[in-house]
Amino acid sequence: FRPRVHRLRYRIFMMLLDLDEAPGLAARLRLFGFNRPGLISFHDRDHLDGGDRPLREQVRAELARAGLDLEGGPIRLLCMPRVLGFVFNPISVYFCHRPDGSLGALLYEVNNTFGQRHSYLIPVADGGAGREIEQSCDKAFHVSPFMEMAMRYQFRVEPPGEDVRLIVNGADAAGPMIAAAFRGDRTALTDGAILRAFLAHPLLSLAVLAAIHWEAVKLLLKGLPLKPNPPAPSAAITVVR
Repeated sequence: FRPRVHRLRYRIFMMLLDLDEAPGLAARLRLFGFNRPGLISFHDRDHLDGGDRPLREQVRAELARAGLDLEGGPIRLLCMPRVLGFVFNPISVYFCHRPDGSLGALLYEVNNTFGQRHSYLIPVADGGAGREIEQSCDKAFHVSPFMEMAMRYQFRVEPPGEDVRLIVNGADAAGPMIAAAFRGDRTALTDGAILRAFLAHPLLSLAVLAAIHWEAVKLLLKGLPLKPNPPAPSAAITVVR
């Protein structure tokens, strides 16, 4: 919104993946690979600590470290998969459930274009009883070279059902600065759906990265100055109480 108004809109697709079910998907889907190549694929090392430890174990360990005992409930991750072996996720969201299906926490994982990654872990009040969940936290991780660090995020999430919605609003001391939103309609994960998604977005992550840099060029042409790139936070995850 400031100091110049700038708008953009793109179509993408994302995958909602139950981390407990993920290893079995590759056995029934010919076009999907789990920790191996595929037309589209998912690799544990593309997230959190970047290692080969199963992602579901990492998330549960971080929940326990934050004092959140969800009793081994399902963890579902909304993210872009690898397409032809390449992936870049500006944001991925982990929906951390209790065994009864209620939400206990959301983990927002953010990647910037400087090769850095940081996450925000926020408990969900009342098990996410309402359709829309609202959460907020101070910005702890540098993302855009056009914005200062002194900002606060507000997350508004409609958890996955027949559709899903994610809105991230950012404000500084002067008021609203940025609003980003994703809305997706649910489609069953089948080989046919994978092929259709690939044909519609054959270079998904490369297109996302290209778009990020193209929009940056347009912002520079609008006269926006670049901000210095601060060091990454010492902790990989910010836990919001």
